[in-house]
Amino acid sequence: MPEGDTVWNTARVLQRALAGARLTGSDFRVPQLAPTDLTGWTVRESTSRGKHLLLRLTAPPGAPARATAAPPDGGGRDWTLHSHLRMDGAWRAYAPGERWAARPAHLIRVVLRSPGAVAVGYHLHELALIPTAEEESLVGHLGPDLLGTDWDPDEAVRRLSAHPDETIGEALLDQRNLAGVGNLYKCEVLFLRGVNPWAPVRAVPDLPGTVTLAQRLLAANRGRWAQSTTGSLHRGQTSYVYGRRAQPCRRCGTAIRKEELGERVTYWCPACQPAR
Repeated sequence: MPEGDTVWNTARVLQRALAGARLTGSDFRVPQLAPTDLTGWTVRESTSRGKHLLLRLTAPPGAPARATAAPPDGGGRDWTLHSHLRMDGAWRAYAPGERWAARPAHLIRVVLRSPGAVAVGYHLHELALIPTAEEESLVGHLGPDLLGTDWDPDEAVRRLSAHPDETIGEALLDQRNLAGVGNLYKCEVLFLRGVNPWAPVRAVPDLPGTVTLAQRLLAANRGRWAQSTTGSLHRGQTSYVYGRRAQPCRRCGTAIRKEELGERVTYWCPACQPAR
């Protein structure tokens, strides 16, 4: 599943490919946006909010999108194309005329064309075109973004502490507490902090240290596609526990375990992260 740093990287790819460009065509392959035509629209910027991707556009005068949502009163021209990658979504940027080889064609949900690039969205979720002024209706519930300008560790701790009986493993994945942590970083952060994933939030000895470490790990991987929490980019050496079921712990040699926690699998070392 894409983590916050993956979505941040994706937003930067689209920023480089489309920012400032006037779209020469669009093709939406989802029912709710099928009639939409963004030809002539200008891409202002591409940014991320946690795991949500926001492509901000400006409509030309007198040419609103043929979308299910009408322009707000007053003829507002700033719109946002929202998408969520979830487990399997992706955006790719191609040169005009280049073959779209990233995924099978039946997974394409949207195509945006410009003079210098073609952006193709595969298996996107929660695809919506809304006035930019209404972005909060889609992302306002999120906690502080670990890679955003609004990152606030104190607010993240406050939100986590508001659910003292929830397991820390599930609480870290709840994007309403802090936005950007996925399963990989959840497992790795808890290992590095020596915290059992099933421990209730109230039993975690240093929540500020936990959220600060999560932010540091995501920030360290920002700008590259290969994620590492160990400092090594060599194959098989990039994680401490994630994806290493039955392999020896890098600290103590105990076999790493894998079990379900909530709706997600969890990797941990039973010796380094004992139940208390």
